[in-house]
Amino acid sequence: MSIFKINKQSKKSSARTGVLKTNHGDIKTPFFMPIATYGAVKTQSSEDIQKLPSKILLSNTYHLYIRPGTEILTKAGGLHKFMNWNGLILTDSGGYQVYSLKGMRKISDDGVIFQSHLDGSKHKFTPEKVVDIQRVIGSDIMMMLDVCPSGNASKKEWVDALELTTKWASRAKNHFDKTNNLYGHNQIISPIVQGGTDLELRKKSADELMKLNCDMHAIGGLAVGEPKEEMIKVVKFLDGILPIEKPRYLMGVGTPSDLVESVMNGVDMFDCVLPTRNARNSQLFNFDGKINIRNSKYSDDMSPISNGEFCNMSKQYTKAYLHHLFKTNEILGLRIATEHNLKFYMHIMNEMRNKINNDTFESWAESFLARYNK
Repeated sequence: MSIFKINKQSKKSSARTGVLKTNHGDIKTPFFMPIATYGAVKTQSSEDIQKLPSKILLSNTYHLYIRPGTEILTKAGGLHKFMNWNGLILTDSGGYQVYSLKGMRKISDDGVIFQSHLDGSKHKFTPEKVVDIQRVIGSDIMMMLDVCPSGNASKKEWVDALELTTKWASRAKNHFDKTNNLYGHNQIISPIVQGGTDLELRKKSADELMKLNCDMHAIGGLAVGEPKEEMIKVVKFLDGILPIEKPRYLMGVGTPSDLVESVMNGVDMFDCVLPTRNARNSQLFNFDGKINIRNSKYSDDMSPISNGEFCNMSKQYTKAYLHHLFKTNEILGLRIATEHNLKFYMHIMNEMRNKINNDTFESWAESFLARYNK
């Protein structure tokens, strides 16, 4: 049975709405996943995330493997129970985090030997072990181990990463098919298309990974240093290659304008650290771009943080008060800013779903991008 149903396809672009079906509930697409790297969205409780509203969050296999570890997660009965979360969880494979440990890891055909960033202890990830760890985590959607080079890597690095990612994907799918879930709910596994910004390599990667007949496909290796135009070019190119009937996940992207442009090019799923990370650095997203609430001009600004269109908490406090909280390092400031940014992202996703369903998405997108990018 298909996990994905398209409800509405735009006639003017590749934007579409649909439903992704899992044992932890159905979720409307396109959607954005708040980042819960260690099993928590910074400054937010599981109940807070539900009220954004969001039915899904993203955690990281590498970080959960390092701490708290598979023994604790097994004892807890998986990450859902450990963090008191009844919604969906997607876990990244940790491949990007391992790859970023330059000087502390060694990649071979078999897998990756790396040192923990915490204590320097040695560990090994293979495609099979990463599946096993995600079985213990109990994520609804698990990602295959891949190699993710930077956006300015050489073509040879892109080719090597692509070939190894494809080999590992075949092994991961084979192991996934031979193993069972541990907590009574079905799990989905996804390969990750690589190839840098080289369209020929992207096609090769996608063609090879589609042979695995997985339920969804992810686009990796973008938003890692390449120009934005190159990122959108790759997404638009893959829109014509990846199967229409399966959900598409653009990993690690991005700004509000990135989301809008990518939905226009057929992407269904997103995640990014920007709304939470920027919030902790005093940056707030809104319809006119973003502001830095630490700027002195907000010290006596008694207007609401926002008009309440998407975030009631932002309507309750003034810009001057939030400026004060950041200047005095009060934790409440981080909480208000984080909720503001996450709710702004959720509002945008909801607007896009509504506009696609009402056949007004393209005109709305044009207006939004003109205002946001001015």
